[in-house]
Amino acid sequence: MDASGTPLESGSRQVKKGLQIRPGKPYPRGATWDGIGVNFALHSEHADKVELVLFEDAQDSEPAVTIELPERTGPMWHGYVVNLRPGQLYGYRVHGPYDPANGHRFNPNKVLLDPYAKAIGRPLRWDDSLYGYDVDDEEQLDLSYDDTDSAPYAPLGAVVEETFAWGNDRSPEIPWEDTIIYEAHVKGMTKKHPEVPESQQGTYLGMACEPVIDHLKKLGVTTVQLLPVHAKMHRRELLEKGLREYWGYNTLSYFAPEPEYASGGPATAVRDFKMMVRSLHDAGLEVIIDVVYNHTCEGSRLGPTLSWRGIDNRTYYKLNPDDDRYYMDYTGTGNTLDPGDSYVLQMIMDSLRYWVTEMHVDGFRFDLASALARELYDVDMLGSFFKVVQQDPILSQVKLIAEPWDVGPGGYQVGSFPWQWAEWNGRYRDAIRRFWRGDDGLTGDVATRIAGSSDLYERSGRRPFASINFVTAHDGFTLEDLVSYEEKHNEENLEDNEDGHDHNYSTNCGVEGPTDDPQVIECRERRKRSLMATLMLSQGVPMILGGDELSHTRRGNNNPYCQDNEISWYDWDLDEREEKFLAFVQDLTNFRKKHPSFRRRHFLAPVGEEGSTGDVLWWHPEGREMTQDDWHDEELRAFGYLLRGMDLEPDPQGRPRRDDSFLVLMNQGDDSVPFELPQETNELEDVSCSAWHLVPELADGEGEADDSWGPGGTLRAAAGLDWAMLHAG
Repeated sequence: MDASGTPLESGSRQVKKGLQIRPGKPYPRGATWDGIGVNFALHSEHADKVELVLFEDAQDSEPAVTIELPERTGPMWHGYVVNLRPGQLYGYRVHGPYDPANGHRFNPNKVLLDPYAKAIGRPLRWDDSLYGYDVDDEEQLDLSYDDTDSAPYAPLGAVVEETFAWGNDRSPEIPWEDTIIYEAHVKGMTKKHPEVPESQQGTYLGMACEPVIDHLKKLGVTTVQLLPVHAKMHRRELLEKGLREYWGYNTLSYFAPEPEYASGGPATAVRDFKMMVRSLHDAGLEVIIDVVYNHTCEGSRLGPTLSWRGIDNRTYYKLNPDDDRYYMDYTGTGNTLDPGDSYVLQMIMDSLRYWVTEMHVDGFRFDLASALARELYDVDMLGSFFKVVQQDPILSQVKLIAEPWDVGPGGYQVGSFPWQWAEWNGRYRDAIRRFWRGDDGLTGDVATRIAGSSDLYERSGRRPFASINFVTAHDGFTLEDLVSYEEKHNEENLEDNEDGHDHNYSTNCGVEGPTDDPQVIECRERRKRSLMATLMLSQGVPMILGGDELSHTRRGNNNPYCQDNEISWYDWDLDEREEKFLAFVQDLTNFRKKHPSFRRRHFLAPVGEEGSTGDVLWWHPEGREMTQDDWHDEELRAFGYLLRGMDLEPDPQGRPRRDDSFLVLMNQGDDSVPFELPQETNELEDVSCSAWHLVPELADGEGEADDSWGPGGTLRAAAGLDWAMLHAG
């Protein structure tokens, strides 16, 4: 019997009044509440003993109860505790060898976060006790052993109640070819929005506010791609400098949403995130989250012991084959997770499925995705991770986007990912930036990028929407800064301006940074319009960096990962110039959505291709089709393309589609260029043209032009950074 006289069930033992421990089950991993109690299951192949520690309050410096998990099944340690409920704070102490030279870093003095924790019940508070070694032993460093208890400072998991009133919530399931992505930061987008209630600024609920959703709808985007929302750790050295881990690429938990973005503290994070997704879905907007399965926040061998390192270092991390004391670092962060281990791969897959099935997200953008292809040490696109995703009935149905590189050898893999994946097209970004900066010899490359980058994707049977086209992203200059700075200005990161990319392919129109010179301002605005128009009129999937439509500046900082302040937060107080550019971007996105010519499901067939009437004709200013010699003419600074809008491929429902035919002209040169327009005897079959009309809503950002030219007429593209859109009428 227990202390109250109640008989204990067979296989149970009393650990505290009202609590019983049973053998439990090895699956599912993590802490699972079933209405009566909680099953705990932890994977550790090399541990000798695992203790579950339960805390009554986040402020407690020691656990109220310590329970040795009673069962081990294979590498799984497990136990079931009766009478525990959601909200219970918990962690683990894992016993085993402390032998860094052989890859083992067990230290039971360190309370460890469950890798499967669905919520963070107590965030980390920095203290020397969080390290598994003696930080004062400068000779031995991580070979030393620290026996200080980290219980008062370690992050704790919280048991969650997963039920939620989703109602009729479902994914909008936007077809890839119709997708327009908006890369946003939960806090950055909402922190300074004047119409978001103060209590919700910087939060998930702020993203769900009507004024924010109204902005996204008017902007015309279909898909919100959130910078990491997995719980993160602020590095100690940043906090000591007065900085913070703003972007979030320093993951502490792959299952728990970041508690800083919760309106009511850690206890409401899961609910708030679900409410945000439900509201965005109600507005017809998809939600994609940026995920970081390539490394963790524990860093190099000199980092803290918070979770995976102390649970089973040899299993979770890819160790140096020549010396197990050290990690392989393909990410530039000090460590790399080992997806070649079946249990690590299972953790990644369980996490992905959780965010789809329980949190209702619509897809993922994978940070440094090449690292996931390193089963051993080389990149292998036939590796287990991609095979498992391909056959998974849930994950194979959502949007998968790769950042197709890491920092290791052979890591640049643009165009190499499996057919189900889309990729951030870094070659698109660089070509379009350089072209509108005025670099020579780029007409051929730019034409290829505008047409959907068939050189990268067509051979493997992929479609134009495999290319995620972008000119700016969170990493690098904003659009405003891309046309305002020739050099990065990262001094506020306190790294002597040595961080961030040096090769930005940017220009400043003659003045570095802010200016009142009207000619410089007009040059910058023209360049911004040219860059954004090229993005929206290219085949593939466009991605807008959140804030670019607001002309947001980071003051030349191209790596503001640690700037959780006005540098990163969107400024919603727009002047006349900024309002005008916002309207132009809105017109562009709406124009793209109205015209299927610019969002085709198949690569463009050029005129003259056998068996095809042709979709595109590349146009020379002299009034003729471009030749092979023209593409190699480094003096050629202007060209165009004529898109045939008749008899497009059917939509996904099999309905026929037709569109106008459009002529896009581009001049990157310093001199104006006369373009001779196509004749009435058209080079493209079925293009009927009695006149060429300038598309008014896209005319130089004014929205008022009504110019037209007869067939064979001449349009003069203005000097420098000019483009024009005409339709056949």
